[in-house]
Amino acid sequence: MSDMPFGFSNRDDDPERKPGDESSGSGANNPFGFGMGGPGGGGFDPSQLGQMLSQLGAMFSSMGQPGSAQAGPVNYDIAKRLARQQLGVSVTPVSATTQSAVNDATHLAELWLDAATTFPAGATKAVAWTANDWIEETLPTWKRLCDPVAEQVSGMWTATLPAEAREFAGPMMGMLGQMGGLAFGSQLGQALGQLAKEVLTSTDIGLPLGPDGISALLPAAISEFSAGLEQPESEILVYLAAREAAHQRLFVHVPWLRQQVLGAVEDYARGIKMDFSAIEQAAAGLDPMTLAQDPSKLEELLSQGTFEPQTTPEQKAALERLETLLALIEGWVETVVTDAVGDRLPGAGALAETLRRRRATGGPAEQTFATLVGLELRPRKVREAAALWRRLTADTGLEKRDGVWAHPDLLPDSSDLDSPAGFIDSMLGGGSTVFDDPLAQLAETEARERAEKESKAADTEAKPDESDGEDPK
Repeated sequence: MSDMPFGFSNRDDDPERKPGDESSGSGANNPFGFGMGGPGGGGFDPSQLGQMLSQLGAMFSSMGQPGSAQAGPVNYDIAKRLARQQLGVSVTPVSATTQSAVNDATHLAELWLDAATTFPAGATKAVAWTANDWIEETLPTWKRLCDPVAEQVSGMWTATLPAEAREFAGPMMGMLGQMGGLAFGSQLGQALGQLAKEVLTSTDIGLPLGPDGISALLPAAISEFSAGLEQPESEILVYLAAREAAHQRLFVHVPWLRQQVLGAVEDYARGIKMDFSAIEQAAAGLDPMTLAQDPSKLEELLSQGTFEPQTTPEQKAALERLETLLALIEGWVETVVTDAVGDRLPGAGALAETLRRRRATGGPAEQTFATLVGLELRPRKVREAAALWRRLTADTGLEKRDGVWAHPDLLPDSSDLDSPAGFIDSMLGGGSTVFDDPLAQLAETEARERAEKESKAADTEAKPDESDGEDPK
């Protein structure tokens, strides 16, 4: 695919956003919905806090099981319950025939991929998931992505309470924590329920959401996606199986890659800063009694988005690292799958274009990340990454191309995607380069560093202590 399914950008960087547009800003989307006091906030009133906490208790009761000892900043029980409610009262289980079709498609795709990459098969099992299965199996990864956001927001909210408020509310802070967990759980459940209806594979949104080594396809969503397309559904299934298998090969045989991708999202989330003045403005008109009587108002409040992060230098670095990694991953997968299916699937080109347009228009995945992680997903840079991988394949061969994944320091950076000539010339230039044998080059560098450390240590031990020496006179 030549348009990136998911690059990330901060809302602060959106050139199309009009100044003063706060329709989806932090104030309208405070997951806690409390006023902070201070200028314009009317100050702190202990009697009002007590009334608020009583009303929140009523809201907990109406939302169901609020007093459960759920650890962590997000109530994932609520999240799963709300996500499954969106899928309807029943989800048709995967039949044996459908599972067999997924097995056959994956097996065929793996055979074709063997000739297109040096990485062997990465998946040890091919499975057909329902939407419920996707929610259950990807939730551990969503915890990694959402917990840093919830922890950051919860910690910042507590830190902004006036001293007298913290003293007064000390015994009740546990309840406030449950409120935050409930709010984030509700938000996550609504987002995942919508996303589960449309994802086609476990790596469909560009992130390794599923378990290691499991190639997963969602046949019901694939059937709905195939409706109206000119290609036979069996060909579409094989094409998507090839994309899923290519992702699995890369993530399994490049062991540092999964942590780099998820770690970049976590780093971005931990750098979030909130605009509490906007939150105070939103909270000024909030009626806790209304929330207690009608919990759907909480969903309405949260559906506007979580908050609008203020970009920090650390976040920008994490963002650029994440965008580049995702572009390189998707560009590599596109190149490998295109080479693998070749003329075997006559409609592969048209199918790639359909997927390209599907992702470029945005959808549940974009909304999910904008809501939960404070990022907006936009297509970018995959076209450049795919062109770079294609040229590397043609000019250097599969082994050297795939060898670039040996270490993160060997990968092209963002500037290389914008202007790849220098990177490619470094591989094509005569003589020995780091790309002739990336692993050997890394081993040589590590050995040189060890030798330098040992030499310094030896010099330190051999240096005589001046206080022990004899007076030369």
